[in-house]
Amino acid sequence: MDQRTDDSNEGQSDAPPRKDRGFLHRVVLVDGLAALFLLTLAGLWFASDALLLIFACMLFAILLHALSSALQRRLHLRSHMAALVIVVTLMAAVLGVGGWLMAPQLSEQASHLAQVVPTSLDQVRAALARYPRLKTLLAELPSNAQISKQLAAMAPNAGLFFSGVLGALGNTLIIMFAGVYFAARPRLYINGIIRLVPIRRRPRARAVLDELGTTLAKWLMGKACSMLAAGIMTAVGLSLLGIPLALILGIIAGLLDFIPYLGPLMAGVPALLIAFSASPEQALYVALLFGGIQLVQGYMMEPMIDQHTVSLPPALTIAMQVLFGAVFGMAGVALATPLTAVLLVLVTMLYVQDILGDDARPPAQQK
Repeated sequence: MDQRTDDSNEGQSDAPPRKDRGFLHRVVLVDGLAALFLLTLAGLWFASDALLLIFACMLFAILLHALSSALQRRLHLRSHMAALVIVVTLMAAVLGVGGWLMAPQLSEQASHLAQVVPTSLDQVRAALARYPRLKTLLAELPSNAQISKQLAAMAPNAGLFFSGVLGALGNTLIIMFAGVYFAARPRLYINGIIRLVPIRRRPRARAVLDELGTTLAKWLMGKACSMLAAGIMTAVGLSLLGIPLALILGIIAGLLDFIPYLGPLMAGVPALLIAFSASPEQALYVALLFGGIQLVQGYMMEPMIDQHTVSLPPALTIAMQVLFGAVFGMAGVALATPLTAVLLVLVTMLYVQDILGDDARPPAQQK
């Protein structure tokens, strides 16, 4: 009897106390979660280009879905697929015919632009060298070789997955084809994501995904109108001022308007350099033109567009452009604004509403 008691006590003394076992369990759980979090961050870092490309495909799919839904309502079509086919066909026809008609002029102006900008920059240096007080500014201007080197260094980061001219074409084809597939059967992919969520949280997950789609669709529609207006106003204004290469400069201004606040500044640099090569007065007129376009967009068009689309805080948008640009390069700058809209929706609905219990509204519902 005593021997069995001693053996039992000896076995109990070898086992860790219950408090120690609970502590060890929590330590292992926390370490495991930390390791999983670090592995997830590492995966996102190394796969950032592919993830940005997928996000661009989703943006194009959301745009196609929004356009086809609007067309379906206007024409009272029964099939969403028929509306999507009409939208894709019209877009392909417009791009094909427009590209065929404008390709020679665009090619000539693009090659001329690549030659004119370095020459104009040399003329700016020569003009600044005449003024002693501007020698400090002149010393800080990079040389043409340095600019070419910096552009070459930025080129690999300018794409989303591939680099170079063929890479840009490959990115465009991937975005177009994947976007069409996503837009053709959106519920298939949405339901697949929702199945990864616990059953009791699936209605809320569907509501969050629907809000994300609505927010991005409204932002894309508003941004498309803004880009078209910026391109037309820039091309027409430069033509009236007698600035050469007005068409290609207008297209550049329209495309860069996809990046709010920073894009128009980037678009104005080559136009100012070309105008300065003619005369400083011409450069002043071009600066006034771009300033007037920004005033029209900022105080007339943007408020009207925001009433029907999405209004994002300007300071937050610029901060996110700097952050994503530092982490992901030019692709991060280009996609910073829609990514900011996504983060605002997730934070508002999943944290502010669900955890804090606040009745804050997502960006698309703030009017």
